[in-house]
Amino acid sequence: MLQRMLGKEIAVSALGLGCMGMSDFYGAGDDAESIAVMKMAIDQGMTFFDTADIYGIGRNETLVGQALRGCRSLVFLATKFGNVRAADGTFIGVNGRPEYVRQACEASLRRLGVEIIDLYYQHRVDPQTPIEETVGAMSRLVEEGKVRYLGLSEAAPATIRRAVSVCPIAALQTEYSLWSREPESELLALCRELHIGFVAYSPLGRGFLTGSFQKPDDLAEDDWRRHHPRFQGENFFRNLELARHVERLARDKRCTAAQMALAWVLSRGEHIIPIPGTRRRRHLEENIGALDVRLAADEIRYLEQVFPPGAAAGARYSSQAMQAVNR
Repeated sequence: MLQRMLGKEIAVSALGLGCMGMSDFYGAGDDAESIAVMKMAIDQGMTFFDTADIYGIGRNETLVGQALRGCRSLVFLATKFGNVRAADGTFIGVNGRPEYVRQACEASLRRLGVEIIDLYYQHRVDPQTPIEETVGAMSRLVEEGKVRYLGLSEAAPATIRRAVSVCPIAALQTEYSLWSREPESELLALCRELHIGFVAYSPLGRGFLTGSFQKPDDLAEDDWRRHHPRFQGENFFRNLELARHVERLARDKRCTAAQMALAWVLSRGEHIIPIPGTRRRRHLEENIGALDVRLAADEIRYLEQVFPPGAAAGARYSSQAMQAVNR
């Protein structure tokens, strides 16, 4: 599989695997199929796996660790800390205190069943704890051999600059897709300047850009997206009209809508690595096929005209969740 660089020295597959939906948020999962997806990803040369301690309240890390037994050396493993949930799944808040950094890392190492985490992100910036203190604690984990590289998620430019003054940051993970183009205003250029890999999560618009949904009831009753602003009411149907532009262009290109949307993200810069999530092998195979889709300049121009920044109807998250996004 093609590779791209995270930071100055880390080569990973140009497409990563987001594991969140295997254990949480998108309805009931199938652990056996999820493990088969991860095994298939490794067989196809996908080396970059992404999880977090809140996905399934630890269950996703355990599942990923199970899949990596016997093949740990083949995967660059990323996990995250900072978002805190209660045992019933309720979000409690964000914690970036130094003592919590260590506690969370030790717990993730146990669940994953590994001796070292390749990339350790702060999932959300804690407004109550200076970023210098959080990153300082993270850097001590590197010194102790528990973590190889550090990352931030949904961090603002000023926060990133403060963080790199303490310790190198290898990756920034932020939502980026045709319907979430906010990083283009400053973050993409900043990451290029500072040699930080940009990891694009939800590059398929949480599945909306794949053409999988025609009405809100296509989502399972226990699917978190039912409560997402872009999947609700009139927003859903306005966004559906946008997504149909991707489907039409994909038909002309003889690829799928998912491949078209991923190809666009991949075209935005060599330092950008999308991590689409999936729970099915057929979808994994489809996503990998995006690496073979080459967009012409006029196709890129068309997509960006029909999806200008701010085109999507509805906010990226609920108003409460948006409060945790560092801006």
